[in-house]
Amino acid sequence: MKMSMRAKRMAKHRQRLNHVPRLNLVPLIDCFTLLIFFLLINYSSNVEVLNSDKSIKLPSSISENKPGQTIVVTVSATDIIVAGTRVGSIDELMASTSPRFAPLEAELKSLASLSTPLNEKERAEGRPITIMGDRAIPYEQLKKIMATCVAADYRQIALAVSHKDASNKAAGG
Repeated sequence: MKMSMRAKRMAKHRQRLNHVPRLNLVPLIDCFTLLIFFLLINYSSNVEVLNSDKSIKLPSSISENKPGQTIVVTVSATDIIVAGTRVGSIDELMASTSPRFAPLEAELKSLASLSTPLNEKERAEGRPITIMGDRAIPYEQLKKIMATCVAADYRQIALAVSHKDASNKAAGG
């Protein structure tokens, strides 16, 4: 028996409705992969994380300057640590009558000898270094550590701080 045009159209329509659509996952996976790479690259390039000891409470600052990649001198309540290596204790630092701390100076000079030679501009400015110390350390300790850094040709000294909003400053903070 021959089907009418309307019957053919209805059969075609039912066939379309009965067809189960398939989802192609390959483009979706590609998009998510690109999104993950984009987020990882942007997140890691904006922030430098300084690993700090939980016993160290950094001072607060509203400075917008971000630190560069430098050697970090960590000053805790008991120890002085340079790039993850313990070089001495606070008791030894304060017992020394010299304006500089010899073990720290020796470690900094050995690290300088391992790095690339300085050009003329860098030689005039000195090498960069970051001091991460508790906000309650005495000025005498900080002064000796900074004098030792300068003696070892690390003259671009930065102090690690935790960032706070400028709105706290306006409130009389």
